[in-house]
Amino acid sequence: MPRRRIRVTDVSLRAAFAALRTELGVPSDFPPEVTAEAERMPPLETYEDATDIPLFTIDPPGSTDLDQAMNLTRRGTGYRVRYAIADVAAFVVPGSALDAETHRRVLTLYFPDTRVPLHPPLLSEGAASLLPGQVRPAALWTIDLDADGRTSAADVRRALVRSRARLDYEGVQKTIDSGAAEESLFLLKEVGGLRERLEVERGGISLNVPEQEIVEQDGTYELTYRAGVPADGWNAQISLLTGMAAADLMLAYGTGVLRTLPAAPDGAVGRLRRTAHALHIDWPHHVSYAALVRSLDPGVPCHAAFLQECTTLLRGAGYTVFRDGVLPAITTHAAVASPYAHCTAPLRRLADRYASEICLAAVAGTAVPDWVLAAFEALPREMAEGGRLAATAERECVDIVEAALLKDRVGEVFDGCVVDVEERRPTVGTVQLETPAVIGRVEGAGVELGERLRVRLTQADPVGPGGAKVRFAPA
Repeated sequence: MPRRRIRVTDVSLRAAFAALRTELGVPSDFPPEVTAEAERMPPLETYEDATDIPLFTIDPPGSTDLDQAMNLTRRGTGYRVRYAIADVAAFVVPGSALDAETHRRVLTLYFPDTRVPLHPPLLSEGAASLLPGQVRPAALWTIDLDADGRTSAADVRRALVRSRARLDYEGVQKTIDSGAAEESLFLLKEVGGLRERLEVERGGISLNVPEQEIVEQDGTYELTYRAGVPADGWNAQISLLTGMAAADLMLAYGTGVLRTLPAAPDGAVGRLRRTAHALHIDWPHHVSYAALVRSLDPGVPCHAAFLQECTTLLRGAGYTVFRDGVLPAITTHAAVASPYAHCTAPLRRLADRYASEICLAAVAGTAVPDWVLAAFEALPREMAEGGRLAATAERECVDIVEAALLKDRVGEVFDGCVVDVEERRPTVGTVQLETPAVIGRVEGAGVELGERLRVRLTQADPVGPGGAKVRFAPA
């Protein structure tokens, strides 16, 4: 069958997404008292004036909840990174209805037809967002790097900032590649590259897994695979740099909230070795897991399948809180290969507000506010529950759109690659189609990891009960 672009125009999909939100207990509108509190403008007289720094943001096109803005300059033989993080704590009064609502929501949730924000839109997309041309309160990081990109000093303080431009990844990449980028933007490539080399040196891992995306346009939905451009990675390195600096500050201070991940058990790595063998990927025993991952090309189907399997080693990540100088048993994130903290997305992630506040106290040499410490006991559990909800919502949405794409094609045969096989049931696995961008369950004889396989669609039900909505069988 010739390849063709497939779009979903079934209006019942919006009803399916709404039903999913109800099923998952996703919050809907903000209560009136929360919205009223979000209209309160905070006093900003004590903030430093840093509006002269020519900051810019990099986000997906159309984004309005802008957490971070940056500026990079040369400093002698090294560099200076200025990284402004939206100061959400300026707007959220501890113990208020707005504060309680953020603890109920925990994370911003993304659905194909809407976004369910952590904060009321007039904050997350308005008064607290680092929109271009607007003066905003921020936690402004200043991180000095040497010629190799290593951190030599880090500081954070409250300041008023003004972003000059809202950029997106593709546009940034084109501007840099064309040679027309201003120095600060060009330095993103230079510093990002240095930080990527340091990541290799310390044994860190950034998985370059193609993302399965749902794209809405003119009321229709499409599924695509998105492979990030290099600018994605450079931008991520600035966020990682800041998260590592925050973790170091909190560890030295003796109080903090870290994002931690224990080292993978030998059994998990052993399973990945068997997966690599099944996918015909050469993994010599003297080559580390991190080195192998960096050698793979996500554009090659068997490599993409292996990279997807590598995400299983990240499932033990969580939040670890500590105080009064008593450090936790685990202080590092195995994939980052360093202590690390989430602090750069407070508009969309609850824990970041607390991490920023602790870092501000650490630099100022003041005590951590009581409202921060009062949240410590519940915060790791709240974040874990929020993360599970977000993952479930994402997977269920993709399942719904996949089924809608294929509901009129039951019985057709597609080309695909087996990207996973259940250990206990070797006839059950997961197949990734070449086109359309669908990943579904396949069951039957001949399901072998890494093998190209022609499969017949046996089920596609976008509005059926929970569970696999798309199923295939070997053709």
